[in-house]
Amino acid sequence: MKKIVQTDLAPHAIGPYSQAVKVTCAETLYVSGNIPLNPQSMEVVGNTAAEQCKQVMDNLGQVLKAGSACFADVVKTTIYLTDMNDFAAVNEVYASYFSENPPARATVEVSRLPKDVKVEIDAIAVLR
Repeated sequence: MKKIVQTDLAPHAIGPYSQAVKVTCAETLYVSGNIPLNPQSMEVVGNTAAEQCKQVMDNLGQVLKAGSACFADVVKTTIYLTDMNDFAAVNEVYASYFSENPPARATVEVSRLPKDVKVEIDAIAVLR
């Protein structure tokens, strides 16, 4: 269902993402952007982008699970950062959730995110 697409005729991925992901015959789960909120208190977790990214990824994992998916099923993500200088720190945390065949990804800097957090991530997953 999920096949990593790689060509030497385009630039190789420079981080934990794939050039493209091909999906055939599958249901799709579209996960809204997650920010680093504690689900019980609804308070922001973490002061650094790396700390916030961990909470975002944990939240994303719970939404994936609720939709009968897991990180291995994710085919595309978008990371929104308020400061591109946080890219390396966020990338390190993000990479730990995708041990192999990471999804396609875009990372963009935005001027502001809800509750003035530093990172937000959305995802698309295919169900097996």
